[in-house]
Amino acid sequence: MFIQTESTPNPATLKFLPGQTVLELGTADFPNAEAAQKSPLARRIFATGGVTGVFFGTDFVTVTKAEAVEWDHVKPAILGAIMEHYQSGAATIEGEGAAGGHAEHTGEDGDIVRQIKELLDTRVRPAVAQDGGDITFHGFDRGVVYLHMQGACAGCPSSTLTLKMGIENLLRHYIPEVLEVRPVAA
Repeated sequence: MFIQTESTPNPATLKFLPGQTVLELGTADFPNAEAAQKSPLARRIFATGGVTGVFFGTDFVTVTKAEAVEWDHVKPAILGAIMEHYQSGAATIEGEGAAGGHAEHTGEDGDIVRQIKELLDTRVRPAVAQDGGDITFHGFDRGVVYLHMQGACAGCPSSTLTLKMGIENLLRHYIPEVLEVRPVAA
């Protein structure tokens, strides 16, 4: 098994490409070791030490390291943990777990929200997945779109620029009712 790695715009995050399916559908975010209890793969990665976050896409694993840790020290152990997981034949997530979808929205602005979700799914999320992350809809209130950033996007130095200059401009261009885009915590 050969696992490729790619850098992301977030220097604390690396994208690991195992060459096999990680999740059949959706994404899964593990912002800490406690959140990883349903995932044998995420548990193995956190057990290597120095890891502060794990995120799964359909064909990649994004790992965020602690600030005081160097990639040279943790990358070999993470590669080993991913390899061991695939050799074990264990599930990536036990039971129900992968979601990564948008939050439900109830209200009279349902058409606007549908347009926002469609633009996110067709224009934003595929590009963000290339960088090892995901952005999902969290809410819409009085012209403000709230988005949840995961994986490499969470804590990325360029995330504010991505939100304001990229996503906000895109949404405002296509949907005049959108006035602003703001990030939300998990």
